[in-house]
Amino acid sequence: MAVAAQETDQGKEQPQARSVRVVILALMIAMLLAMLDNMIVGTAMPTIVGELGGLEHLSWVVTAYTLATAASTPIWGKLGDLFGRKGTFLTAIVIFLIGSVLSGMAQDMGQLIGFRAIQGLGAGGLMVGVMAIIGDLVPPRERGRYQGMMAAVMAVAMIGGPLVGGTITDHLGWRWSFYINLPLGAVALAMVTAVLHLPKVERTKPRIDYLGAALLTVGITSIVLVTTWGGTEYAWDSAVIMELIAIGVASLTGFFFVETKAAEPVVPLHIFRNRNFSLMAVIGFFTGFVMFGAVLFLPLYQQSVQGASATNSGLLLLPMLMSMLVVSMIAGRVTTNTGRYRLFPIIGGALMMTGLFLLSQMDTGTSRLTSGLYMAVLGAGMGFLMQITMLVAQNSVEQKDMGVASSAATLFRTLGSSFGVAIMGALFTAQVQDEMTARGGSEITAGSAQLDAASLAKLPDQVREAYEFAVSSGTHAAFLLGAAVAVIGFVAAFFVKEVPLRGAAPGQGTEPEPSPDDKSPDDKTGKVAETV
Repeated sequence: MAVAAQETDQGKEQPQARSVRVVILALMIAMLLAMLDNMIVGTAMPTIVGELGGLEHLSWVVTAYTLATAASTPIWGKLGDLFGRKGTFLTAIVIFLIGSVLSGMAQDMGQLIGFRAIQGLGAGGLMVGVMAIIGDLVPPRERGRYQGMMAAVMAVAMIGGPLVGGTITDHLGWRWSFYINLPLGAVALAMVTAVLHLPKVERTKPRIDYLGAALLTVGITSIVLVTTWGGTEYAWDSAVIMELIAIGVASLTGFFFVETKAAEPVVPLHIFRNRNFSLMAVIGFFTGFVMFGAVLFLPLYQQSVQGASATNSGLLLLPMLMSMLVVSMIAGRVTTNTGRYRLFPIIGGALMMTGLFLLSQMDTGTSRLTSGLYMAVLGAGMGFLMQITMLVAQNSVEQKDMGVASSAATLFRTLGSSFGVAIMGALFTAQVQDEMTARGGSEITAGSAQLDAASLAKLPDQVREAYEFAVSSGTHAAFLLGAAVAVIGFVAAFFVKEVPLRGAAPGQGTEPEPSPDDKSPDDKTGKVAETV
């Protein structure tokens, strides 16, 4: 598929580099919506909880968003394949903006959680739409040419997001952390509409896998509810948790069976027969698990323990974000120049595991310089993994499976973030409440916890010190858990196979022949699947 293609004398369509850059810029602005939202809300969270109350529901503000994103991601990917990527992508932007407006108007925590779910539905289409379209436009080996544009947008989101979020929260109020999406969304809608011109593709009558989509949604929802409610809202051995586990297992089992029979499966299972693709799914899951947990709990620690304002807590995240950005750019450039990438997931896994362990050692006396250095180590690890996982995943399948491969890889990263926030959030909250109860300050964590630094400054010294200790203890537990699960991603990286990256877009030349070990088991015609 080519965008803004011009026919040569031989009748071949070749996308012009300048046109591709303009299209990618438009796509990156759209993706910036979802990236900014997570960064902004992370720094605004303590103030939101302080006004609306409900520390026990803190994780759900993020979990509702990520859960809706996870459930909708594979559906958006398939809808794009069936009905066309552009219309589907624009619809996702509109839904995201509607959710943003409603979230800014929320009057209590329940409403905010519900409206965040609407935002998440749109975000699922944003993420997979961008990844699938880029996968169609630019072959993996040449993607480094456009890494500068993508890195610049990432810089705005990762560095500007916390700063903008903190500034808006301090000066305009947390509601504007959602309203800020509207002008950016309007620009994204206008640019995508104007510059994204995908050639029409002949399509057969769409056959939507409604049953598979429903089973996947129920399964994901049930499992995430178990991780969120288990040990907090309900005991692990309670009837509610047991029922949710049973529903989740039954739904996902039914989903796998349905996908083997469906004419147009939401997630074609044959893509997981490629070893590298499956490994990238595993690594992406644990990268998401760690990344979103860090973005949520580091500002809480900085504001509650280190006394930072919402604005300063955003700035204090810069060591992690800058490290992640710089390393991601370097890894992308080296991959483009050499075609080699296997070492990056291994190094990234090691640094991510080390950074999380270092962060788990923070206490009430940890300086901002020390915590900044720890964050830089974590950021470097994530930088080695962020671009590489999607790059390898997309190159591990045939071109006809680009959409579903992008949605599946995005789904696993989103699922990881959902599980990470839910599990780390449950552990953090339980630890804080236990410590406060033990130290006689349990009234702070009941109902409407005032987590912002200004409110904490008004508390008696003894109570404030108890709360600071409790938050540092909760942070220790959350990041120690993150370090433990990061080991799995680190081990998985050793099994990644180094195979040449494809260097030509569809219709623009030949592609490297994969090794015999990477031939698709489903290929009955002798054609070799394109793998990494």
